[in-house]
Amino acid sequence: MSNSRRKTAAPQLDATLGFKQRKTVPHEFVLDALAPLSPRTHPMFGCLAVYVRDKVQEKIVLILRNKDTPGQTADNGVWLATTEEHHQSLRRDFPNMRSIKVLGKKVTGWQVLPSDAEDFEEAALRACEFVLAGDPRIGKVPGARRASKSGAKKAVKSRAKS
Repeated sequence: MSNSRRKTAAPQLDATLGFKQRKTVPHEFVLDALAPLSPRTHPMFGCLAVYVRDKVQEKIVLILRNKDTPGQTADNGVWLATTEEHHQSLRRDFPNMRSIKVLGKKVTGWQVLPSDAEDFEEAALRACEFVLAGDPRIGKVPGARRASKSGAKKAVKSRAKS
């Protein structure tokens, strides 16, 4: 499995200055801790989603977020892919864990280890240990992507021609 994470910011062409810096990887120490699992990353919602493969399938385990826009920093940190049934037991391990505010619901499946908490790095590394150990409380298998309407129309047309 290829590892698509970046170690450092690499220059890209820019029309005004000739180059610009790529976004840096937020909380890169998390990817270093998960390196034995060869994590795959993918940009998602202006953040960085982290996927690992277990014996059976690939699952999303974390999202790394570090936005510096004023008013959008409250949910910075490491987002845990989990379900509501695991919140109570995870809260014993992560007392500062909470639901993600930007998602708008009071309680969400996704939970955040906020980067402004005193124990942030310690908690994030503990979450990585749980992922490395295959803890079933962290990780979700992504659902199948829905076909676009235009893709569905093409499929219907191609069946009609047959």
